[in-house]
Amino acid sequence: MSRSDKLKPLALPLRVASQLPETAGRFRMGLMILFICAAAGCDPIGSSRREQFMQEAEGKAAQGDFTRAINLYEAALDDSQNARNAEVHYKLALVYDDKLNDPVSALHHFRRYLALAPEGPHANEVKNSIKHDELAALTVLSGDSVITRAEAARLRNENFALRKALEARAGTLRNLAEKPDADEASKKTAANKIGRTYVVQSGDTLFSISRRFYKTSRRWKEILNANKKNIRDPKKLTVGETLIIP
Repeated sequence: MSRSDKLKPLALPLRVASQLPETAGRFRMGLMILFICAAAGCDPIGSSRREQFMQEAEGKAAQGDFTRAINLYEAALDDSQNARNAEVHYKLALVYDDKLNDPVSALHHFRRYLALAPEGPHANEVKNSIKHDELAALTVLSGDSVITRAEAARLRNENFALRKALEARAGTLRNLAEKPDADEASKKTAANKIGRTYVVQSGDTLFSISRRFYKTSRRWKEILNANKKNIRDPKKLTVGETLIIP
């Protein structure tokens, strides 16, 4: 084997070793670029990719696919604390607030917007929305209705007036229900009076019949007046004759 052949196996390691300083320098340069980019607030996702997520999310929201829209908006978020993320949080808050009626989730994203862009273009609107959603969130979490004192007073007055009207109507219905009973009782009493009869027995007189029904003989004339058409002789009643007892 020649001397040159013996040296060939050593050539490759030497060449790699000679390139190590250059590779390490490139690595250090890459780390430095990433550090500078992070410090300057560079976009790790990439502006074009972010814009694509945002456009697709807006399209899905317009189609009513809010779940997919939320996923796309969240994909457009990154770990950086910059105004671009604030806009994404604003969009997410609107979807939760206006489309899904979820004030609790909307509050989270509205607050993230203010934390990232306290002087942003939507700051005033977001502050007002936070006040509204805080009240709505209390309603959702407690399960109770939240109303003003004036509204509560108005409802109490309406409830009182309605209760009075119902009581009056119930009284009227009760009177109507009782009236037929009274009329029926009167009819029965009249029927009893008119329908009460007596068949004359042997030895009966108007005096004895009066004592029989009224416990006194003084009301014999009432029996006579009720039976004038049938009684020919008050002193002599016909046996078997039917008399009306008033």
